[in-house]
Amino acid sequence: MLDKKILLEAWRLMQTARAMATIYDDNRPVTKYVHSTSKGHEAIQIATGMHLKNIDFVYPYYRDESMLLSMGMTPYELMLQLLAKADDPFSGGRTYYSHPSLNRQDMPKMPHQSSATGMQAIPATGAAHGIKYKETQGLIDGAEKPIVICSLGDGSVTEGEVAESLQMAVLHKLPIIYLIQDNDWGISASGDEMRAMDAFEYGLGFKGLRRIRVNGSDFLQCHDEMKRAIDTVREEREPMLVHVKVPLLGHHTSGVRSEWYRDDLEKHERIDPLPRLKKLLQSVAVTDAELDAITKECEQAVERDFEQAKSANDPAHDTLYDHILAPTDITEEVGVREPEGKEPVVMVDAALFAVDEILKKHPEALLYGQDVGHRLGGVFREAATLSDKYGRDRVFNTPIQEAYIVGSTAGMSAVGCKPIVEIQFADYIWPGVNQLVTELSKSTYLSMGKYPVSSIIRVPTGAYGGGGPYHSGTVESSILPIKGIKIAYPSTAADMKGLMKSAFYDPNPVVMFEHKGLYWSKVPGTELAKTPEPDEDYRIPFGKARVVQNASHGAIEMGESVGVITYGMGVYWSLNASKDFAEKVEVLDLRTLAPYDKEAVLNLAERHGKVLIVTEETRTNSFAEALAGVISEASFQFLDAPVQVIGSEDIPAVPLNMGMESVMLPNAEKVKEKLEWLLGY
Repeated sequence: MLDKKILLEAWRLMQTARAMATIYDDNRPVTKYVHSTSKGHEAIQIATGMHLKNIDFVYPYYRDESMLLSMGMTPYELMLQLLAKADDPFSGGRTYYSHPSLNRQDMPKMPHQSSATGMQAIPATGAAHGIKYKETQGLIDGAEKPIVICSLGDGSVTEGEVAESLQMAVLHKLPIIYLIQDNDWGISASGDEMRAMDAFEYGLGFKGLRRIRVNGSDFLQCHDEMKRAIDTVREEREPMLVHVKVPLLGHHTSGVRSEWYRDDLEKHERIDPLPRLKKLLQSVAVTDAELDAITKECEQAVERDFEQAKSANDPAHDTLYDHILAPTDITEEVGVREPEGKEPVVMVDAALFAVDEILKKHPEALLYGQDVGHRLGGVFREAATLSDKYGRDRVFNTPIQEAYIVGSTAGMSAVGCKPIVEIQFADYIWPGVNQLVTELSKSTYLSMGKYPVSSIIRVPTGAYGGGGPYHSGTVESSILPIKGIKIAYPSTAADMKGLMKSAFYDPNPVVMFEHKGLYWSKVPGTELAKTPEPDEDYRIPFGKARVVQNASHGAIEMGESVGVITYGMGVYWSLNASKDFAEKVEVLDLRTLAPYDKEAVLNLAERHGKVLIVTEETRTNSFAEALAGVISEASFQFLDAPVQVIGSEDIPAVPLNMGMESVMLPNAEKVKEKLEWLLGY
């Protein structure tokens, strides 16, 4: 039998959660933002919170307010979030109720997670992966070992990203508990409509995943089983799935009310954990009067907190722009770009050397992705030798799981790791974009800077030599609308190394587009992509373009010059196109696309009056067209001709046939025709 004090604390927390659910429902004009409550789920949530330590990492989901109360949050703090107030400790009024992000010394750590059900499984598993990695490297201080709790509704387990998480957890034996709360509903869809099996049965397919079932209506069982599960994972450092059957006694959310679709409330009320806890307390000689007194005290406290929260300040409007990106220290170019005596190296080697220096200097850094491990070192040999040099715990292959590769970096970063990952081809980035948009890009903003995601996502891109429709795509315009990330697109070996280093020291997610056709300068006309390798300290600030070819002062003065704005392979098409009249053409290499060097772009337009933007992407709806719009709006009075854009033909994929590929892509001749038109030839 549990200590009476623990049972009484559970009663107090459960009654507090019930009082909160009641006051929210009774004040719907005030509690106007959509929210869920934990009514019916309280026993397992309270039991879980009671056993966690301040070293642990927890990913609660949107119905877990009782878990938050059990870990030490107050009703007032949660109400500040409910009402989107300025002092909401999680997000400053930016995100939904019971969407925590907290980093307090005396509480379990709660990184940002989204509302997208099942999405949190990957960042949570990434956090456990990061903890396991730090343990192998001796980077965790103290005798106590942290664990991760990932809380999910059973309906979300049908998500493919949950499968990726479970696969990695058992493959790498990660210290994580998947706490599955099963109330038989997913909004208005019942369990038998949504799934062929419940999460406990599903977990059988993941060899090495320990599983237990718990009755979520029985607080005593919840307390004992969660203690056993947490102690086991803390000691054995292997994953576990805890499947808990719970009643749903409230609405799905305030926006989807039970009376619209529920016909089973009486059935669920029969397994309400609150009356069962009351009987348990009565059996240990706690009187009804004592319990009623606690209930009344909780209701009064909740009412006071609610009144105080209602009168709290709303966020100041100018805070809207806070924490879009975490600040970086790299604001100027530093280091030596062309050390004396250095021979030119190809771009792929410059990237390899940069990552090698990072891994050597920073034990918290690690590299993973498909085929980057010990046998191959990347399909482009961009990670060759690194696994043998630094070990398979640091440089390793992942399964074919783009979502995990990208999303795990959020959890890795939250526990203090610095991941560098790779998507094998740009065409395969799409399964990872879900995590990039929903988890990584919003973490800094919605956690008010508590959990920036420091990660590099390398993406080989671009077409040449018959790579075909699934290995040749350029997709930067699809990624650029995502705010809260940075994007680099180097075109030389020096820029590759300088940007890779800057990306590593940047606290934000960075997508590095790396053109395959420039990796070894095998494409004719790209020899200048090879440069001397910069020194170890070389850094290039994001948002700083580079002039790779200057027009003569005389041509500019006479109005006989053109400014070209480009990046990647476009740099070499432009240089080769202008060979016959180089003195009349300035070529600006953007180097980074988010942020891009707007000042340099507009200065170029104003100096020359005639602008050509060159991209490899299909032209329509591209970043290049958007850039043309920016120039036309901001520099219209300086323009002598409409801003011109050249890109690939607007077809859905790069054809395998090399002749068709050449028709689709820009090239030096096509760029030359545009330049000649602008110059009046």
